[in-house]
Amino acid sequence: MEKLISYPISLVYYLCFGLTLVIFHPIQWICFNVFGYQAHKKSVDYLNWVLIGCTRILGTRWTFYNRSQVPQNAPIIFVANHQSLFDIIGFIWYLRAHHAKFVSKKELGKGIPSVSYNLRHGGSVLIDRKDPKQALPTIKGLSEYIEKHHRSAVIFPEGTRSKTGAPKPFSENGLKILCKFAPNAYIVPITINNSWKMTKFGAFPMGLGNHLKFIIHEPLAVSAFDFPTLFEKTQQAVTGSIHNS
Repeated sequence: MEKLISYPISLVYYLCFGLTLVIFHPIQWICFNVFGYQAHKKSVDYLNWVLIGCTRILGTRWTFYNRSQVPQNAPIIFVANHQSLFDIIGFIWYLRAHHAKFVSKKELGKGIPSVSYNLRHGGSVLIDRKDPKQALPTIKGLSEYIEKHHRSAVIFPEGTRSKTGAPKPFSENGLKILCKFAPNAYIVPITINNSWKMTKFGAFPMGLGNHLKFIIHEPLAVSAFDFPTLFEKTQQAVTGSIHNS
């Protein structure tokens, strides 16, 4: 029944979603090219605020727990499980004070209004997952960027989205580089729940009435642990609070 009801609602949602991306694309361009980084960031923040508003059409609710735990005025490495592209919308708006930058696959860097422009110009990095040699120095550059500017990197160590909510094995490579070249950073583990339900029927129709929950766990100072311990603590924190029912 939910799937049947969702067809007309999803049509309205996608219309609003698509119009938002198209409208904000030139706004981003003007902000970036005329006014610079801060104006561009504001435009991206409000783009994602509107995108979150679009999900209300689907009956979606959003909750970020423990945001006050995130350290201020320090480089941050957010480490989370990955369930859908809605994860990214949530990070950009609800954690906007930390200037979140993403490690994304290069395919997202072109062809998507607003999204591709932000990935190319907003401080995120694009990697070719088929070319590890290219990915390593690119992630190193992101590490140095957040270390210098006290901003944040978001990494999903599973490497791809979980379609059922069940966590996939974590890869340590990207996180290891981020930690090595941002030694003053804090790792902030985050558990995402229910985001996968937005696309449980596929791209169309959308899931209805979901409560997306982002649980922020205790920060871990990179300098306080050797990497194997840091990786284990981070993975346990993220996966220990995942529920896929």
